[in-house]
Amino acid sequence: MSYGRRAAHRPMSQINVVPYIDVMLVLLVIFMVTAPMMNPGQIDLPSVGKSLTPPVAPLEVIIRKDTTLALRDHAQGEQELPVSRDELAVMLKKKLANNAAQSVVISADKKVRYEEVIEVMDMLQQQHIQKVGLLTKAR
Repeated sequence: MSYGRRAAHRPMSQINVVPYIDVMLVLLVIFMVTAPMMNPGQIDLPSVGKSLTPPVAPLEVIIRKDTTLALRDHAQGEQELPVSRDELAVMLKKKLANNAAQSVVISADKKVRYEEVIEVMDMLQQQHIQKVGLLTKAR
């Protein structure tokens, strides 16, 4: 008799999925009917105060093996102009007066002493040049 009671209280191990299928079919029909009726919305993008301009090509200060200096303006071409330290300061001040956001890169030969590069960087800092970088060659 105890065997009959266990059968009556045994949990049901089957799931009736018919109601779930009915709900899914109804939702599918609703989406299929309403999707073509929807109009794609227009997006109003915000406007900015100034237009974005492409960055200006940097000025390149070249330090050669013999510690002579040259200046190359990539915006005007690839021609190097040999300069002294004083001429370099004057030329950079003149070029940066037109565009204060222009960057300056230092391109030094790997045989040049570290002190020479630091002196040029110090001269650029004294001229209040904000964007200074070092140019390297990829391996």
